[in-house]
Amino acid sequence: MTDVHALSGAYAVDALDDIERAAFERHLAECADCRAEVAELRETAALLAATEAVEPPPALRDRVLADIATVRPLPPPVAPPRSRRRLGNLVAAAAATVVLLGAGLAVWHQPWEEENPTIAESVLTATDAQSTTLELGEATATVTHSDSLGRAVIVTDDMPPPPEGKVYQLWFDVPGEGMVSAGLMPVATDQTVVLEGDATTATGAGITVEPAGGSEEPTTPPVAVFPFDA
Repeated sequence: MTDVHALSGAYAVDALDDIERAAFERHLAECADCRAEVAELRETAALLAATEAVEPPPALRDRVLADIATVRPLPPPVAPPRSRRRLGNLVAAAAATVVLLGAGLAVWHQPWEEENPTIAESVLTATDAQSTTLELGEATATVTHSDSLGRAVIVTDDMPPPPEGKVYQLWFDVPGEGMVSAGLMPVATDQTVVLEGDATTATGAGITVEPAGGSEEPTTPPVAVFPFDA
């Protein structure tokens, strides 16, 4: 089975299928090393986007395409100096860029190079991202927030459905305002959901079970509370 850390390079060049991408985004919510690596790869990709396209030799293209999903330039347990880390990421991104260009794909057309990358990706890879993970029976849920972006994301794994006729509702705990609705969660076991509203002043987030359509304020005790670190 592929080490999930090894998927950072493939994720950065949008080379994962939907199942792998969802699994890696759940991992991103808990792994600061991978968030930093993906962020640096995207920064490198922005620099490479300005370079001239070069047609790679067929053998190089085939070899990198075969290895890109399993080769990781640096393992997460060791944190090398920033200059060495960036050099390793630059090499990996450069190889991937050559392959994509040779395959007729422009690296600057990938999601991280668009003017409006997805909010979830931006939060999960933000340099100030902070995460809290809770075990909810057999399920796990992780809330990641970024003060610089003012947004928060919840990633669930094996989340059971709410009772019939009920929904999971998300909340921000805002000083002076109490629990402020942050939207409803779709019914799905594994998902990534962006909380609605500004997370900047919130001191935490929560989940409650509410009647279908949601409530203006919590009507049941929370099934999970995710404190935001100061």
